[in-house]
Amino acid sequence: MTIELSPAPEARAGSLALPATPRVARTPERIADDAQALDVARRLAAQFAGDAVLRDRERRLPWPELDAFAASGLWTITVPRAYGGPGVSAGTLAEVTATISAADGSLGQIPQNHFYALEVLRVGGNAQQQRFFYDRVLAGERFGNALAEIGQKDFKRRTRLTRAQEGWRVDGRKFYCTGALYAHWIPTLVVAQEAGGDVEWLVFVPRDAPGVTVVDDWDGFGQRVTGSGSVQFEDVRVEPEWVVPFASSFQRPTTIGPLAQIMHAAIDLGQARGAFAAALEFVREHARPWIDAKVERAADDPLAIAQFGDLAARLRAAEALLRRAGRFVDAAQAASTEQSVAEASIAVAEARAATTTVSLDAGSRLFELAGTAATLDDLGLDRFWRNARTHTLHDPVRWKYHAIGNFYLNGTLPPRHGAL
Repeated sequence: MTIELSPAPEARAGSLALPATPRVARTPERIADDAQALDVARRLAAQFAGDAVLRDRERRLPWPELDAFAASGLWTITVPRAYGGPGVSAGTLAEVTATISAADGSLGQIPQNHFYALEVLRVGGNAQQQRFFYDRVLAGERFGNALAEIGQKDFKRRTRLTRAQEGWRVDGRKFYCTGALYAHWIPTLVVAQEAGGDVEWLVFVPRDAPGVTVVDDWDGFGQRVTGSGSVQFEDVRVEPEWVVPFASSFQRPTTIGPLAQIMHAAIDLGQARGAFAAALEFVREHARPWIDAKVERAADDPLAIAQFGDLAARLRAAEALLRRAGRFVDAAQAASTEQSVAEASIAVAEARAATTTVSLDAGSRLFELAGTAATLDDLGLDRFWRNARTHTLHDPVRWKYHAIGNFYLNGTLPPRHGAL
């Protein structure tokens, strides 16, 4: 299957005059099962890889690629079968994410919060909410996110949901809003006053609702076209039916956290694959052997061969840990208990530790093995390290090792939140 790329909207990165709401270019294809999802991902990745350097260098927002991505059906793959979707496994979701990320790390990350919102909906939404929003996804609509806030040293949310007779309103400002730029709905984490104090909810806010302003102000040196900038909410009216429980979904064992984290691990794994493949090609085709190696080709340098062997072994180990984590997440989704969710969280943390390390190392060793010629700007090979370094800062890997060690040494279950 080849998905045609539709023309992009006129607005470009760096221009804050963005389209009010992205259109749905085409009704998505229906993906039948895991095998088809993986096949479609491989075909799309081959298409997306061609202009990845150009998108990164020019910060060219990937509107046509996202339309093709959504039209392929891959944004529907976690919709349960009972609601008309393929309901693929967590391992398949992770492999799809890694496959796209190897071609373009930004494109691999953009739908991460789309799938996160679908998991929050699956866990905490009522049947009516699930039917409504699953149908929207099957029709081709995309979810972004407005979860994080900056400017404060704590992690308290200050974006508020106010309930009144004249309507429910959202006010606040968010940052790191990956996917919101390209979304039809922006799932937004808010606090609302309850009898016992503030309680967190997830509100699915229409992108074109009056009072919503999406600002393209993400200028990170990596993941440049994820659109992870700001969203402002000023007296935005929302319907009660768009409000889904959030805090209560972490008061009991659920797979929201492990599913979120396995996608992050998959993005990092994809970055590592992309860097490894680029290093192989450059050393085979372009690099010069070091004089002391006394060989004709850089690919015959015995020290370079050993370095590639080491990197390949650790890349395969990371892949194995990610597949293993997917099985634990699937088991926990099927039967969510304290133990099953904890085991899934730890398995995913182990995968994240491995994928974080290998993605950074692959991006760095690419240059060590390829040599100075690989640093030429028009090649864009630095994007692998920049993307990996930026994305792996999402949450600190040092706390993954702490959670893993505390679990095995002391039997301490990991905390339940979106970062584990």
